[in-house]
Amino acid sequence: MLDTSARLLALLSLLQTPRSWPGSELAERLGVSGRTVRNDIDRLRELGYPVDAARGAAGGYRLGAGAAMPPLLLDDEEAVAVTIALRTAAQGAVPGTEETSLRALAKLEQVLPSRLRRRVRTLQAYTVAVPADRPAPSVSADVLTTLVSACRDRERLRFDYLDHAGSPTRRIVEPHRAVNWGRRWYLVAWDVEREDWRTFRVDRMRPRTPTGPRFVPREAPAADLAAYVSGRVSSAAWRHRARVTVHAPAAAVVERINPAVGTVEAVDADSCVLVTGADTLPGLAVHLGMLDFDFEVTEPPELITHLRGLADRYARSTPPRA
Repeated sequence: MLDTSARLLALLSLLQTPRSWPGSELAERLGVSGRTVRNDIDRLRELGYPVDAARGAAGGYRLGAGAAMPPLLLDDEEAVAVTIALRTAAQGAVPGTEETSLRALAKLEQVLPSRLRRRVRTLQAYTVAVPADRPAPSVSADVLTTLVSACRDRERLRFDYLDHAGSPTRRIVEPHRAVNWGRRWYLVAWDVEREDWRTFRVDRMRPRTPTGPRFVPREAPAADLAAYVSGRVSSAAWRHRARVTVHAPAAAVVERINPAVGTVEAVDADSCVLVTGADTLPGLAVHLGMLDFDFEVTEPPELITHLRGLADRYARSTPPRA
């Protein structure tokens, strides 16, 4: 039989599983009587662990949420995952949380068994993060918390916002989700005044509190919000936009493009319209050529001119047919 300290740890480990545990099942797992289980539950409560108890056939004991954060028991895989997540956060994944993440990381690494510490250090030593070409914009953890809380509580949000041109505006939205794409955070929300879905950069937002009245959630603008945001963000940065008729089934074209670089609309079984763009005309021409399908450019005129010049250059670069 386990001694009292070991038994309390074993009991705590069971209670951290998100389910209710009947006293009889806990007693059987620990090899003790039901009275001993009740006494151990009382000891855990004295140590600050909020153990809830429910009566009835579906009742039992489960660990609840308390006023303070008690120590947690993590298995090997959980400890490694949390350590890696803290290292990532300490490197600025969410600006403003670096110092807090470092403190938590130091506490965790201090108690990691040597076998786990070796695994974490190996992951750190043999993985390389690609540095960003520019620093990530600063996002306040308080602002991010305000946004996700409004999403959770389904409350309207008022905020001051700087648009892409740097002009200040004031928005009222029904927030849906916060999305992390690249090194930036975005809020997907229904703009009440514009009556449409919008994507907002979180680092350009200044929420106003308190939040507004509750709302009935709408159907999301897309099933894959990450792809939706990446497409919106990429298209907003395009200098040149193109509308292209591709002589191929829409499904075949979709397989060859990333949602971030264009949208595809079926015309019939053998053709579709691709709306895409790029920072440069040569880059856009290369992208279209790599589709490996016949296509016709509808707009813009400068792309048509560029493709004609490119076609002439390719024609001059090959010998005439015999």
